[in-house]
Amino acid sequence: MDSFHDKARAAAVAMRGVFPETPLLRNAHLSDRFGADVWLKREDLSPVRSYKLRGAFNAMRKRPEAELFVAASAGNHAQGVAYMCREFGKKGVIFMPVTTPDQKIQKTRMFGGDAVEIVMTGDYFDDTLAAAQAFCAEKGGHFLSPFDDEDVIEGQASVAVEIEQQLGHAPDHMVIPVGGGGLGSGVLSYFGNDCQYTFVEPTGGACLRAALAAGRPVTLDTVNTFADGAAVARIGARTFERLKGVGLANTLTVSEDRLCTTMLEMLNVEGVVLEPAGALSVDALKDLGQSIRGRTVVCVTSGGNFDFERLPEVKERAQRYSGVKKYFILRLPQRPGALKDFLNFLGPEDDITRFEYLKKSARNFGSVLLGIETVDPANFETLLARLHSHGYTLRDITDDELLAQFLI
Repeated sequence: MDSFHDKARAAAVAMRGVFPETPLLRNAHLSDRFGADVWLKREDLSPVRSYKLRGAFNAMRKRPEAELFVAASAGNHAQGVAYMCREFGKKGVIFMPVTTPDQKIQKTRMFGGDAVEIVMTGDYFDDTLAAAQAFCAEKGGHFLSPFDDEDVIEGQASVAVEIEQQLGHAPDHMVIPVGGGGLGSGVLSYFGNDCQYTFVEPTGGACLRAALAAGRPVTLDTVNTFADGAAVARIGARTFERLKGVGLANTLTVSEDRLCTTMLEMLNVEGVVLEPAGALSVDALKDLGQSIRGRTVVCVTSGGNFDFERLPEVKERAQRYSGVKKYFILRLPQRPGALKDFLNFLGPEDDITRFEYLKKSARNFGSVLLGIETVDPANFETLLARLHSHGYTLRDITDDELLAQFLI
């Protein structure tokens, strides 16, 4: 059994003794919207709500002699390793960034129980990774990489094995989210040229595109951790070796704010809970247009570990991206009746969601932090035109990242 196909199929068979296959479901809403036959490979419905337990299972089953497994993860790989440590009766030490959502930390503890110890360290994944590797060098545990490991890649390829079995053939087009590249390289290695691919990354963590442009893995200067399941500063060396020929034209980046619109749509319309990284493949359909019309398309919804305490932030980001919510610094006269005059300019669909004003003595005008939500983005054009015609001065700070982070 030397071929990658045989190994991936053997891994998929072995997994059935531990957890069931995830469903491949045709989505009528997305199919109608994009004029394609759109299927979702629901990795968000695995026992740990992501595909990561596949790689962890495969790597651990191949090392029965190892007593201690060490991992570094922003959440999903951690849960997969924890789940498998308990399953195989092994000890695990899992390093997680201190910025990891509480929901993922709690789930890791729940899946691992007494079998795992969690160490919180580092603001970014790459700092956490360095700490885990240093621990291995000192204590002698086996480091279980979240993506840059041949056995992990082989395990993630079981996603493709199941798709082939469930669909009856390879799809015309696969849309795959990319973090460190384990899933993408596994699926590509299994299907090869049997289908077309789109590899999707968050704008704030596009390490595959950076590597393709440079011709080698490079480290991003900064990483936006909002899509924490795909927020990786440097793609793996082994995964890039498999992905280096995909070409920039077959990759996409999705802004973190636009991603939020898809998360809300899937929740409100389909009742599907996706984490930011898990929504990447669905969101990418918006950019594929005519290239997928009439074709069979499989999107891998890679994770559903979403902390609902983050829902207000997701809604806020989605509204700002959609143009129905904006923030301004308003210059308002400091006189009786000035606020009432201003309110008269608002339209019937305009709603004030933020108003912060402190009257300053000995000044004719004061500054107001103003948030407005409306139904149609065009309403802002009407409102601003009215205000400017009456001498009001506003500064739109909605897309000013520095001011937005500080004031909003």
